[in-house]
Amino acid sequence: MDFQIVMITLGVAFLLAVIMGPLFIPLLRRLKFGQQIRTEGPQAHLKKAGTPTMGGIIIMLALALAVLRFGEKNIETLILIIASLGYGFIGFLDDYIKILFKRSLGLTARQKLLGQLAVSIIVCILLVQTGHNTDIRIPYIGFSFDIGWLYFPFVAFLMLGTSNAVNFTDGLDGLLAGTSAIAFGAYAIIALNNSQPNLAIFCAAMVGAVLGFLVFNAHPAKVFMGDTGSLGIGGGLAAVAILTKAEILLALIGGVFVVEILSVIIQVVSFKTRGKRVFKMSPIHHHFELTGWSEWRVVISFWTAGLILAGIGLYINEVL
Repeated sequence: MDFQIVMITLGVAFLLAVIMGPLFIPLLRRLKFGQQIRTEGPQAHLKKAGTPTMGGIIIMLALALAVLRFGEKNIETLILIIASLGYGFIGFLDDYIKILFKRSLGLTARQKLLGQLAVSIIVCILLVQTGHNTDIRIPYIGFSFDIGWLYFPFVAFLMLGTSNAVNFTDGLDGLLAGTSAIAFGAYAIIALNNSQPNLAIFCAAMVGAVLGFLVFNAHPAKVFMGDTGSLGIGGGLAAVAILTKAEILLALIGGVFVVEILSVIIQVVSFKTRGKRVFKMSPIHHHFELTGWSEWRVVISFWTAGLILAGIGLYINEVL
């Protein structure tokens, strides 16, 4: 029965996103909520300037409606909603400022970080109220250890790191929508295996929402999700990893996101210390573009990598 509800939730979220697309995209276009493209990026992307952004509103609305309809009304659901919609709201502000001032940068790094930290603190407070287990479990070997109050700074770090890593992955048509659907699909399986149907419902709702959005975001994209979508997806993914107690496994299941943010860190550190760039451009998906790969080839390759990593993660977690 749990599996049936999970699949129904996925289907409903998908249909909601597909229905909302034709309603929101023309509205975003009329409001002139167009994407600002960085001039230093791949030149092929300049033609994308003006494509409606903030499409993450579609994802967040479809997610929330499906979860509120099929999920349990408890503190666990509240944590998931706050993590995803809270981070999504920060992304919304970032997107809106970019559009308002017609620039490629919205909130400052400090403003964005403080907002993300505030949401993670709220999540930590709710976790304390639920008596959440503060053990860290090492996958496969089954070893776990209690880190006590240090667990909550770890939660904050995980949420900030995941949301920003996911945000860096959003740079090509359909790239983040596909990779995030794979990651949430893996966590849905873990949640069902853990007898946590409510978490599986949330994951299924996110999978359905991003796949519905992908209908309009696949190359050539008719709409971009913006930070509204990418930060919201990242916050939700971190929350799911925390509540399933598969936090460490996130580094593998979300391996594509880890590689993306590492490529940015390596690029910045290398340039500041040696004056040389390791990649033609970071995040790394742009590096492959500049080496001659088509945008679609990069996206398919990253989806494949995400699928393989998710499969390995499920095997290590003894689900497969």
